[in-house]
Amino acid sequence: MAELNFEDLSFEEEKDKIKVLFLKLFYFHINKQDLDKIGNFEIKKHIIEFKNIAQKRAERKFHQLLEKGFKELKNTLNNKPTIYIHKNSNMPLMGNVSFGLVDRGTNIIEIKPITSCNLSCIYCSVDEGRRPVDFVIEKDYLVDELKKLVKVKNIDNIEAHIASQGEPLLYAPLADLINDISGIKKVKTISIDTNGNLLTKEKADRLIKAGLTRFNFSINALDDKLANKIAGAYYDTKKIKEICTYISSKVDLIITPVMIPGINDKEMPKIIEFAKKLGADIGIQNFLSYKFGKNPVKPITYDEFYAKLKQWQDKYGIKLIKSIEDFNIVEAESPKKPFKKGEIIEAEIVCPGRLKYEKIAVAKERTISIPNCQKDKGKIKLKITRTKHNIFIGGMD
Repeated sequence: MAELNFEDLSFEEEKDKIKVLFLKLFYFHINKQDLDKIGNFEIKKHIIEFKNIAQKRAERKFHQLLEKGFKELKNTLNNKPTIYIHKNSNMPLMGNVSFGLVDRGTNIIEIKPITSCNLSCIYCSVDEGRRPVDFVIEKDYLVDELKKLVKVKNIDNIEAHIASQGEPLLYAPLADLINDISGIKKVKTISIDTNGNLLTKEKADRLIKAGLTRFNFSINALDDKLANKIAGAYYDTKKIKEICTYISSKVDLIITPVMIPGINDKEMPKIIEFAKKLGADIGIQNFLSYKFGKNPVKPITYDEFYAKLKQWQDKYGIKLIKSIEDFNIVEAESPKKPFKKGEIIEAEIVCPGRLKYEKIAVAKERTISIPNCQKDKGKIKLKITRTKHNIFIGGMD
């Protein structure tokens, strides 16, 4: 008998198929007939057993089915096709703003292990509904590439900032990721952006124990009805306030509302008072319009925005107009860019991107986004149109 055990996979029986869950959020199916060809099988939660077959033969044949299944991986939240990026996928983790690692020339490294969100906020700059594909990254691959990037930064005060296009708490191995990051000597701060809806005291404790040093909580309203409207889903303000109170007694907490003109302006004083009561920091953000995001209102100018901040700052005696020094941000070295703007290069298309008709190509250890590309696979000549922060966009030459 052969017994195959998996940590990140679990199995559920569904008529003539077996549903394989990956990292709790993603899934694909394997036909029972294909499993029968390997041998008589029995599934348990994380185990599949085959009778009358050698262990190595069962592993080899079953992994062939897994390889096929991962090409059909989908997200349980939205049923979107999902691309799993791992060490052997030939997908670099730098070059794209949506996933992987983003370095903007400071001591902060953005870590994006997953795309997808449990909310549908009316102001979202990403607008998940318009994104046809999701991504998830192997934890060990992400950590290994982060270590390489930290060496390049040549600075001893790195902040590892977990800031997904979506909600990072959906990433099943999040605590393990944080634990591994905390073992990197030059990383002094580990922070996370979250809407908090999936957080419990127990989960918060696990993340803090793993090494998380700061939560950035995006609370946009304390009024129940308005909070639900902004979130585009149920948003438990009572629970959020309780978890913030709990977290603020253990680690740093920054409350980071987005002020949406005409929608939640009147909530800002309430949120300021709440943050002040907890002894938490607060960083109010100005709503900005994005081409591929949701834009429920017209943005106000920065002059108008800062005038409001000044008014509240004077009234409540808490600093609201921030500078980079307030967040301990300093300039730091970045990896050398392998391409120059305007350069013609050859790259290999490897998968679809996050936008409709977008493809992602690979060259010189970077990914390159190609908008409006009808080609699905193979080599392509591109003219590099963006290189800022090692985020690359190319147009078909």
